[in-house]
Amino acid sequence: MLGVRIDLHTHSTESDGTDTPAQLVDTAIAAGLDVIALTDHDTSAGWAEAERAVLERGGAGRFRVVPGAELSCACSDGHGGTITVHLLAYLFDPRSPALAEEQSRLRAERRVRLRAMAQRMADDGFPIDPDELMDGLPPDSPGGRPHLARALVRAGTVGSVDEAFARYLGGRGSYYLPRTDTPVLRAIEMIAEAGGATVLAHPFATARGPVVTAEQIGELAAHGLSGVEVDHPDHDQHARVRLRGLAAELGLIPTGSSDYHGTNKTIGIGQETTAPESLERLAQLCTGSKIIG
Repeated sequence: MLGVRIDLHTHSTESDGTDTPAQLVDTAIAAGLDVIALTDHDTSAGWAEAERAVLERGGAGRFRVVPGAELSCACSDGHGGTITVHLLAYLFDPRSPALAEEQSRLRAERRVRLRAMAQRMADDGFPIDPDELMDGLPPDSPGGRPHLARALVRAGTVGSVDEAFARYLGGRGSYYLPRTDTPVLRAIEMIAEAGGATVLAHPFATARGPVVTAEQIGELAAHGLSGVEVDHPDHDQHARVRLRGLAAELGLIPTGSSDYHGTNKTIGIGQETTAPESLERLAQLCTGSKIIG
């Protein structure tokens, strides 16, 4: 696998990206990537389309997709409160009962939350139609704030998705509504039960809000966490050095990923990559599903 370029964190229209799963495959191939992971939020709905796209564009061995998902989780902040952390789950069996039930709950709650936020904005005079917004989502999409942000862009209310979040939809915005995430330790257990592996996504991305400590990462590792996302666009060099050292100390698998969302973000696919040996180590841990291609 020497020279193979791997991006283990991308999103499609099945959650909050702007490329369909097939377009995501095309985008990755055009960017010179050999492997991507499809990690939509709380859904595996895009896996089948991604597999069809891989087969139509050359078949096995030419390009590969790692089936995955990004799970929104709650973690103790050590002071009686909670912080949000994200887990990248790879090569699990989506039919595992506990996991399927939890992902279904999360998708339903995200959709209720999205409609409520849209309705609040419509009630305040924003040019948003909640019914139209919800009808435009794929059936199994969890729905999320980026969908509402793009609607605000289309309406001319804001100039960009980033502006929508900064003014209205971010954690401190007047239209933000909270959600109930999966306890992170339970999420690690559910993915392990489903034959998959878990990687802590962008753990030191302080621009996103409160982050976990090195000690908390150690606790997650002791509970079965498989890896940690070291190279991420939201990590500065200091964060990367700390995380790489932690990974070595705790026996965690280091990964690198773009967190590509299409035009919702300015990050290019393949901007950060994972070493082939890290993917090999992750795959060896998994029995739930197989790499596509």
